Amino acid sequence: MADATPPRTSPAGMDSLIRLARAQPLGGTTGLALLLVALVALNAVLLPGRFATFGTLQSMMFQLPELGILALAMVIPLISGGLNLAIIATANQCALAMAWILKALAPAGASGSTVALAIAAALLAGLLLSLLIGLLTGFLVANMGVHPILVTLGTMSVVNGVSIYLTRGTVIAGLPEPFLVIGNGVVAGVPIPFLILLAAAGATAFVLNRTPFGLAVFMIGSNLEAARYAGIDTKRVLVGVYTMSSLLCFLAACVMLSRFNSASAGYAESYLLITILAAVLGGVDPFGGFGRIAGLMLALAVLQVISSGFNLMGLSQHLTLAIWGLTLIAVMGVKAAAAPLARRLLPDRTPKGAKP
Repeated sequence: MADATPPRTSPAGMDSLIRLARAQPLGGTTGLALLLVALVALNAVLLPGRFATFGTLQSMMFQLPELGILALAMVIPLISGGLNLAIIATANQCALAMAWILKALAPAGASGSTVALAIAAALLAGLLLSLLIGLLTGFLVANMGVHPILVTLGTMSVVNGVSIYLTRGTVIAGLPEPFLVIGNGVVAGVPIPFLILLAAAGATAFVLNRTPFGLAVFMIGSNLEAARYAGIDTKRVLVGVYTMSSLLCFLAACVMLSRFNSASAGYAESYLLITILAAVLGGVDPFGGFGRIAGLMLALAVLQVISSGFNLMGLSQHLTLAIWGLTLIAVMGVKAAAAPLARRLLPDRTPKGAKP
């Protein structure tokens, strides 16, 4: 992490802070891309005629979006130096709210216009609920002065508790057919949920890399006090960070609800730590200040290729989790070993007399 000493508010200090915020490790996405190509080639050799097929590719595009969108919801707080442990609870509660409205307003045999109105009402309710949770979480993180892990642990418990209390832990299932198109439809051979993931990733990358808000998120993650001295309204940005994270949870809820044709407070609980694993594997600094959506998407693809390959081999899903963990450890080990070597091999391009 960057030095905690507040910098001067001079233009030079601001420039240094911006350079620090935009700095990135050498070869992060390139290494992941090479790893992905190697895994695809290995699976194609080990599973001839079974892995390198359009059916397998389409299956992976159907399986990836839930985890991918939730990982996007985790990455934004991570870059800001925080963490959002409430992403799964938020997604599940939004899904439960939407499922309840759909069941109440569009019973079996309802007309097309009634179903359309019910879907619109359910989506609006889920969106507003995620917005409320995000604003509340962001306000608490920005104003309580404690680490976001503790705040989001509290909001996760509250949201989960309310969901389980209201549903008694039961599953709400049996949604109108038109709503299921979101998670099961295909456009030109490409699953709709995968298109939603690509759109969400593109929008998130644009916000983080091309807007003043995104730059402020990186600067807060690098050094909160320095960002404050630089004139950034850190509290407002933090509220925006957790609101954006929560809105992505709403998107994940829509995909999960339509894919599973049901909602429950206990769905996708195992995804929480995997989203952190994917983010770190994708090059996101767990201490904040750096992260690229392209790296995250490559990491998700690596994890999905491993999972699909093991599934085709008939290996246990638990072994897949273990291999995911080993992959993360191996990548971290290679990065740690390669950094000193790169410093010795690459010439120092810093002009003589210039400060590093």
